[in-house]
Amino acid sequence: MAIRLWRNARLVTMVGSDLGRVEDGIVAADGGTIVYAGPARSAPDMPDAETIDCERRWITPGLIDCHTHLVYGGNRAGEFALRLEGASYEDIARAGGGIVSTMRATRAASEEELVAQALPRLDALLAEGVTTVEIKSGYGLSLDAELKMLRAARALARVRDVRVATTFLAAHAVPPEYAGDADGYVTTIVDDMMPLVATSGLADAVDAFCEGIGFTPAQTERVFAAAARHGLPVKLHAEQLSALGGARLAARHGALSADHLEHATHADVAAMAAAGTVAVLLPGAFYFMRETTLPPIAALRAAGVPIALATDSNPGTSPLTSPLLVLNMAATLFRLTVTEALRGMTIHAARALGLGDAIGSLAPGKACDLAIWSIEDPAELVYRIGFNPLHSRIRNGR
Repeated sequence: MAIRLWRNARLVTMVGSDLGRVEDGIVAADGGTIVYAGPARSAPDMPDAETIDCERRWITPGLIDCHTHLVYGGNRAGEFALRLEGASYEDIARAGGGIVSTMRATRAASEEELVAQALPRLDALLAEGVTTVEIKSGYGLSLDAELKMLRAARALARVRDVRVATTFLAAHAVPPEYAGDADGYVTTIVDDMMPLVATSGLADAVDAFCEGIGFTPAQTERVFAAAARHGLPVKLHAEQLSALGGARLAARHGALSADHLEHATHADVAAMAAAGTVAVLLPGAFYFMRETTLPPIAALRAAGVPIALATDSNPGTSPLTSPLLVLNMAATLFRLTVTEALRGMTIHAARALGLGDAIGSLAPGKACDLAIWSIEDPAELVYRIGFNPLHSRIRNGR
């Protein structure tokens, strides 16, 4: 395959500890792999390359949405309206709403219907420069429905040009048939679901919701131990609503990431730093839930914990499909810098998926996943609200 070369560009390479800016840059790819990214003056001679003039536009790595619940049935807009009128979450749950309503809609939908419902959400992400997306199960809460969700997630990568990383999240909530018996449901996850998920190859990782309204640290430990037996890496919804030590548990198991972290302590942060666990912050959920406790940003910075960002796109607490808005929310709500925000949806997000060697920066040997922007400064991607300056999106060099 001929080499493709993007010239007359300005680059945000994410190489090093900052943005890795190059004012007169070139990106060259052989097939789907970057062979050169850097200053034009240092580029090797490539006389036969197919050349694209970027007209001084900025090129960043393709954006990476490393935490989503993109596949599910139905929606919960009606519940949102009820909450605005004064109904509590408990009122809605007693009426059959909440995650149980999404579970029922997801179980009732066919795999094809789940794909069709997820496509507009996925297309919104792609339209803002996303080239890799993580998608969790967790609304089926039965073996057949969880496998169906994972198959639907994999199918999305066949109908759209996007890399999909899948995560098995059966430990998201206790289904009605196990009401009052969370331990029994965890036994089903560990003994019945996990072996089939692992042998099917449908999941790239395992997640759990370690929270007072979810699963205890002891129950989460059982899920993680089973994942380890089947060779699956783990990640965790941790410290979103309360401090249970979930982030430390995740670190102890070498988790790829611990996500949310509003109530994480200094001990959690220290454990994550020692383990190399990425902090995935989710400002959309923080905003939508009207949270007031900020994640410990200063402690994460001081400890050198990589900070990633994601939409957390889901029907209940973050119906968000704009990575560009996530960048702005991270800056305005969490006070992340432009550099931290942009690295959070590229190189650090790649690491949160265990893909740091393959994507997330403009470097030789990595996939040629690019977002090309009609902007004058990378800060515009974080600064502007409701504005999409994406010129083009390149996946695997095309």
